[in-house]
Amino acid sequence: MERDETGGPGRGQLVFEAMGTVVTLVSTEPVLASTVGAVVGAFAELEERFSLHREDSEASAIGRDRSLIRTASEPYRDMYWDAVAWLAATGGAFTPHRPDGVVDLSGIVKARAIEAAGDVLVAAGHLDWCLNAGGDVLVSGVQASGEAWTVGIVDADDRGRLWTQLATRPGRLAVATSGVQERGEHVWRLASASTFTQVTVAAADIETADVLATAILGGGVDTLQLVQRGYDIDVLAQSSDGTVWASPVFLAPAPTT
Repeated sequence: MERDETGGPGRGQLVFEAMGTVVTLVSTEPVLASTVGAVVGAFAELEERFSLHREDSEASAIGRDRSLIRTASEPYRDMYWDAVAWLAATGGAFTPHRPDGVVDLSGIVKARAIEAAGDVLVAAGHLDWCLNAGGDVLVSGVQASGEAWTVGIVDADDRGRLWTQLATRPGRLAVATSGVQERGEHVWRLASASTFTQVTVAAADIETADVLATAILGGGVDTLQLVQRGYDIDVLAQSSDGTVWASPVFLAPAPTT
């Protein structure tokens, strides 16, 4: 499903479904149909190759027979080795391998799709936009009002309440959240990990934000401390007992309206 709108002067909006979630693009100016097609195509191209929900995808074939990874396409192998690099960087908290042995690259594929869609917009001359794919957000420039794009973080314990918000800025253009409330325990956890129920990471790029949010959710406090030493990020994490770890940028109160 796609909806392409131009509501209000100098503003365009696109909403479509991809990778099992809803993707929203808000731009300060209308987006040409050719660019809209390329944005949607950036998601479709990666989903076609990497989706484990499509029987005809390369990822599903490798899921059925892992030995095929030796003869996989170059895009698949590149994505796989990039995921393995994140495995090493997070001390094993982020992994492309399910406990049943299936190779699952979904932990970085969505971020790559968001990044590719952003590249399409920049190449088309769009400087001010916000892409949101299931709560993972990448922005460029500012809103039509001239103010920074603001990303709201939903309360882990009350999905109907906004917990806090983050105003984006250079060096913090991507925000990703990983949690268990909506999808349940879908992240592989290290055996020694303290239990986080929701983790939000702000970073300069969407892949770093997305991967490290997943890694911290799965790896707990030890992983949080590890990646904060190695990466320039801000983190908001809540544990099952209500304890909160928060970088100062996340401590601003949520709006009341």
